[in-house]
Amino acid sequence: MTHSPPRIASEIVGSFNNDKHAHGKIEGMEIYQSSAARLTGKTYIDLERKARKIHNDIARRTKRSPYLRSVYFKKQKIFIKPFWEHLNQKSQHDRRRRLKYYGAAIDLLQHSTQKPITKQNPNGDGQLVHRFVGKTKEGDLFFVQIKEHHRTNARYFMSVFGAR
Repeated sequence: MTHSPPRIASEIVGSFNNDKHAHGKIEGMEIYQSSAARLTGKTYIDLERKARKIHNDIARRTKRSPYLRSVYFKKQKIFIKPFWEHLNQKSQHDRRRRLKYYGAAIDLLQHSTQKPITKQNPNGDGQLVHRFVGKTKEGDLFFVQIKEHHRTNARYFMSVFGAR
């Protein structure tokens, strides 16, 4: 029998199966229980309409770039516009898969006090990537990624995706 080396938390994303019985922690990661359900819709357009409504409610509060205030980051701003730019680079199937968790991701960003996994961004100097883990109202696991520019402390909501 061969033993595999211990896995670090950043490697667990690909190994998740949708375990609805995981409570509290996954290999050292704390899970935020969101009060929001997954967005529902038969087509991509239905999902996008619902997600855009959430986005527009947030964007309406400011004349400039839309943002959220995060409890975890001591009420600092997290800009949400880069999520849409990142999403538009994906295939329509992948967009639909990600948009299902948009409402839960917004809830997590605003209210979570759980500590994320933080590591250097391999694609950019002076950037950190924070990965939060959450669970929807239905019990589905999802991940939210925030990019932080180390020099300016600006934070950007980059991505949300479900555990496979």
